[in-house]
Amino acid sequence: MPNVTILVVDDIDTNIMILEEILKNDYNILSANNGVQALDLLNTVKELPKIVLLDIFMPEMNGYQTLKIMKSDDRFKRIPVIFITTSDSEGEALAAGATDFISKPFMPDIVKLRVRHQVELKNYSDNLEVMVAQKAAELTLTLDSTLQTMANIIEYRNLESGSHVKRTQLFSQALIDHILEVPSLYADELQAQEPDIIVKSVALHDIGKIGIPDKILLKPGSLDKDEFEIMKTHTTIGKNIISSILTYTDTLYLKHCRDISYCHHERFDGKGYPQGLKGHDIPLSARIASLADIYDALVCNRVYKVAFPHAKAMQIIRDGRETQFDPFLTDRLLEVQETFESIARAII
Repeated sequence: MPNVTILVVDDIDTNIMILEEILKNDYNILSANNGVQALDLLNTVKELPKIVLLDIFMPEMNGYQTLKIMKSDDRFKRIPVIFITTSDSEGEALAAGATDFISKPFMPDIVKLRVRHQVELKNYSDNLEVMVAQKAAELTLTLDSTLQTMANIIEYRNLESGSHVKRTQLFSQALIDHILEVPSLYADELQAQEPDIIVKSVALHDIGKIGIPDKILLKPGSLDKDEFEIMKTHTTIGKNIISSILTYTDTLYLKHCRDISYCHHERFDGKGYPQGLKGHDIPLSARIASLADIYDALVCNRVYKVAFPHAKAMQIIRDGRETQFDPFLTDRLLEVQETFESIARAII
């Protein structure tokens, strides 16, 4: 049995029978008598037809209307349509978006040639799409690995073990998972932004520190005013690094990386840096990364401080509710604080 399916749409059964007779040895034929039936069939078949032979003049829904609906639907817009037409409507048929036309009365050899050419072109296009998708997946994996390595290098340079990146990602994951358990506007926004990608992007929150001098990055104790101003530029440096990559490949992952690296030191009250964003003007991904990063900084040893106990860290975060931190996210963190403590103890 032929493994390529074609949909023939015509309100005259004789025309369908003629086309079936011409094409039956090479293709599996589906049929419909008007546009409404054709769209219903497209919505129910397990495998879409390779091409559609579509009559123009039909009751209920004509060919032009049917093609317009197909072109507006992501599922069907790439199915080639060959209009079944009369010679005086060929130009209009092609202008409407058909890939080819077959004139009435049907000439078997012409029908076979035009259908075969469109099937071959569709097969080539489909194969090319698969190849492009595979290459894109390979490039994305390479980019992910490269950026993750950069994040780890920065942590080692910062005299961290590299575990800071893992912990902040796990803290973010725990917080996001808890938010998604109960319906809310935050849960809806997270779902729309693909939470797994947000978690992956958190690893790049401090990528801009690659541009901070060692004497500042590794200084024990507090930074003076001028040093702190330089340290603050790591947010802008990080944003510029990610933005330069976005020029070549525009992905949600990189957009989250850019937002997080640029905005994770913004404060909910608008007194953060570098832009002084306030409240919900701060990207949600950055508000989540900020809490994860701060908690980790509090409970771990750093060159400028010793680790605080979990209870003290949580009190500092609680005190920052509505000023430094998003109050909704702060409340959710407090509800899963035992999970945060467990992660901090397990990954050293």
